[in-house]
Amino acid sequence: MKKKIPLLIAFITGTIFILARFIPREPFGSLREDFSVWFNVLQAFAFILGGGNLLLYHISKTYKKHEGWGYSLVAIISFLLMMAAGMFKIGNPGGWAGEISDPNALAGYIFDYVYTPLASTMFSLLAFFVASASYRAFRAKNREATILLVSAFIILLGRTFVGTALTSWLPESLSFLQIPELFNWILSFPNTAGQRAIMIGIALGVVSTSLKLILGIESAYLGTDEKK
Repeated sequence: MKKKIPLLIAFITGTIFILARFIPREPFGSLREDFSVWFNVLQAFAFILGGGNLLLYHISKTYKKHEGWGYSLVAIISFLLMMAAGMFKIGNPGGWAGEISDPNALAGYIFDYVYTPLASTMFSLLAFFVASASYRAFRAKNREATILLVSAFIILLGRTFVGTALTSWLPESLSFLQIPELFNWILSFPNTAGQRAIMIGIALGVVSTSLKLILGIESAYLGTDEKK
């Protein structure tokens, strides 16, 4: 019974949302809006539960001095500081009625001068991993890798003056072989076709997963009954 009721709720809710999508008449239209409001309420509780679990995990790790507990301590301090700055509008010129993103407030200051530089640093470091992965992927070991290498070379040069200068000498009858033209052709046809294929695959995956959840075939989100 503990699992049957959540599965029944998931089945009813999912079915109503599907019907409301294809039958936008009453009562399905209003039920969909009501469920959306309830989802927003549940989402607020989910944020509280997720934040609480995150905090408890790092407190436990810091208390037991597990490996990397110093990073957990930084996470705890940052979490509590940002939560206090946002909840109590610390330093906000407009007081409680002011915007939380006000750059003069503590929350806005931390976001602009701590979080944003850290995020930029992280993305800058990712560039080195992308370059390393590109080097391994672009080695022309077979026909597919060769096509990928040539396409990547054209894409990299397509928006630069170097790409234009390298093929500007071609006559008008062969203008389609100029690197900027090849760049536009790759983006318009092969790239678009690949993106659409990926989107179709994602859509089919979403449909299959949704049906599995609605029909109760996939119930891992309910947890297990095993006792540790």
